Parts: sequence; structure tokens; C-alpha cells
Amino acid sequence: MKRPFTCGGATGEISQSHGAPLSRVLPDRSAAWLMRGIWKPLGRSSLRIIHGGGNGRWRGFSVSIGLIALLDDIAGLAKVAAATLDDVGAQAAKAGAKAAGVVIDDAAVTPRYVVGFSASREVPIVTRIAMGSLRNKLLFLLPGALGLSLVAPWVITPLLMLGGVYLCYEGAEKVWHAMVPHGADKHEAAVLAPPQDPQALENAKVRGAIGTDFILSAEIMTITLGTLPDVPLWEQAVVLAIVGIGITLGVYGVVGLIVKADDAGLAMAAGERPISAIFRRCAGAQNAADRAVRPVTQAVGRGLVVGMPWFLKALSIVGTAAMVWVGGGIIVHGLGGYGLPEVEHAIHKVAAAVAGAVPGVAGAAEWVATAAGSGLVGLVIGAVLIPAVQFVGVPVLRAVRSRRDAGQAA
Repeated sequence: MKRPFTCGGATGEISQSHGAPLSRVLPDRSAAWLMRGIWKPLGRSSLRIIHGGGNGRWRGFSVSIGLIALLDDIAGLAKVAAATLDDVGAQAAKAGAKAAGVVIDDAAVTPRYVVGFSASREVPIVTRIAMGSLRNKLLFLLPGALGLSLVAPWVITPLLMLGGVYLCYEGAEKVWHAMVPHGADKHEAAVLAPPQDPQALENAKVRGAIGTDFILSAEIMTITLGTLPDVPLWEQAVVLAIVGIGITLGVYGVVGLIVKADDAGLAMAAGERPISAIFRRCAGAQNAADRAVRPVTQAVGRGLVVGMPWFLKALSIVGTAAMVWVGGGIIVHGLGGYGLPEVEHAIHKVAAAVAGAVPGVAGAAEWVATAAGSGLVGLVIGAVLIPAVQFVGVPVLRAVRSRRDAGQAA
């Protein structure tokens, strides 16, 4: 029994024997695969497949129909996988853009934790914080966010608000330290005496940075998850992982460049042979390119040496402000979700009025006004928490620890 077929402009003929149904001999997509992948490159316009005993024969070559069908299924799965990966990439890009504001805050906050350490410890400290950030995102926040979104989504907002309270406290404490150093030092000594050993001080700084990063990362992951309402669970996990890893590498890569910029400036300012140094030509006199470029590189280097301490100081101030406005913004938004939107609406009205007053830069003006309003809320909350922690929280914690130690001694 013979039946002709046409596929992709080419013709063929299927011959059947041993009673095998023609519909199972060669599916249409497999015929297309054969015509495109085998027959067409050979310049042939027709194909004859003789089916007998479960095997097809093509001009003396044995072709397993089962293998052809398997390859066809694999090709179909590959196309589906490629389309899915495209979707995942698009979702990750969209989610990353949504979280860009918190990413900027994260990049502004981190450099302040390496201020005051020797140059040789700056990159190791940034590396330790980056590894802690990856652990936060991949080991704790990613499974935690997915699990809570499935079984207890109502818990996410209160947890974020607690993190916002912590950011407000930390930021307000830094502001107080800048305005009243003596009083802030007494508060810090009462709450937690700073370690005197350099390694212990570094460890404490890293722990503090990782703790702050945990809260900022939690907001990033929550924003990312919010952009994936109708996405399968496994795709949510992949997108969260991509966003988490990408943001961590980007933020701490930039932070590493910032904290080492002054060292690069010092090398540029002292370099007599900038072009030769690029090609690692350590010996010999200056060439014409060195003499031409040296004034520019040395001027840039001196600018970095002089300017980077001021830049880091400004970035530290911005980082402190970011802690306050991010924490205040989390609380304001959370209160709006619990039926108390008055503060959020007031901030929005003021921001809209500011944006209307300067239409040329309306977007930037509205963002600054919103951040200022959230920061004011954060400062008020932090200012209330500072004495509460010192005069209520610390005594209670000490009493609990004393009772625990007494119980262990008994």
C-alpha cells in the first residue's frame, strides 16, 4: 500500500507492509524534519520511504521511525524550552527594573561599612558582604518568599514592616551620631559596646552590613515576586534567583570599584609611563604616547585622590538617608495596606504638588519629595525607637540573659 505526501515543497511516497498503520509510520513533523535536514541538503526533490517490520528504508539507509519521532519530540521540547527561557529573561529584566530604586539604595548604603579600614581590607570586606548577600537571597529569602506566598502571604507585609522599623532605627541612630556624637556614643555603649580588636570590629561591621542587606534584599525579592502573579512556581524561583544574583554582582561590583578608586587614582597620579604600563612594558624610556597622555592621567589621578574621600563621605550620608527613607517608605506603604492610607496619601499629594511646580523635572521632583516624606516618617519612628531600645529593650534583654545564665549555672 502506497500513499504520496507533500512537505515543504518536496514530494515523497510512503510504502507500507506488515500491516503497520500509515499514521504511525512517519508523522508529518518528522517528514518535515527529514526533508529539511536530510533530503534538501542533498539537492533531492523527492523521498521514498519503504516501511516494513517497523523500519523505514531510504535509498539503502535504514532509518528508525521511532528514532525520528523521538528526535521530532526533542526538537519540539527544545523550541518550548527556548521560548520559556525567553519568557524567564523578560520577566527577570522587568522585575529588575521594578526593583531598581531599592538597588540604588543598596549600593549607596554599603560603602559606609568599609570607611575607616585600611586599603588592604576594603575589597575583602566587600567580598564578605557580597557573599553574605548571596546567602541572604538564595538560601533564606528565595525559599522563604516562595513558601510564604503559597501558605501565608499575609505574613510578608508585617515582616517587611519589621525590617523597615530596623532600618529607621539604624538610620536615625547614624543621624543622631552625626548631630550629637557624645550622646550617640553613650547610647551605643549602653546598647552594645563596640569591640576594640580590629578583627572583631571588622566582623561586627560585616554582620551589620549583611543584616541591613537582608532587609533591602527582602524588599527586592518581594517587589520581584509581585511582578510574577500568574507565573508557575519553578519560573518564579528561576526569576528570583536571576534577579538576586544579578543585583548582588552589580551592586557589589560597583561598590568594589568605588572603594578602590582612590588607590587607582594614586597609581595614575604617580605613573610616568601610562601607555607603556597598560602593555606591561616595565623597562625603557618614555615613548611619545606616554608623554602625550601622562598629563591627562596624572590630573585624573590627582582628582580621584582628592575627590574620593569627599565622595565616600557624601555617599555615606546618602546611604544613611536611604536607610531612613526606605524604612519609612516600607512602613508608610504597609500602613496603607492595613487601612491607614492617610500618611501615604498626604505624601503623594505633596509630591504631586512639587512635581506640578517644576514640570521640566516633574519625575525627579516627585521622587525627591516622596523620598523626603518617607524619610521624615522614618526619622520620627527612629527617634522614638532610640530611647525605647536603650531604656526598655536593653534592660529587658539583659534581665533575660541574666536569668538564662543563672539557670545554666544552677
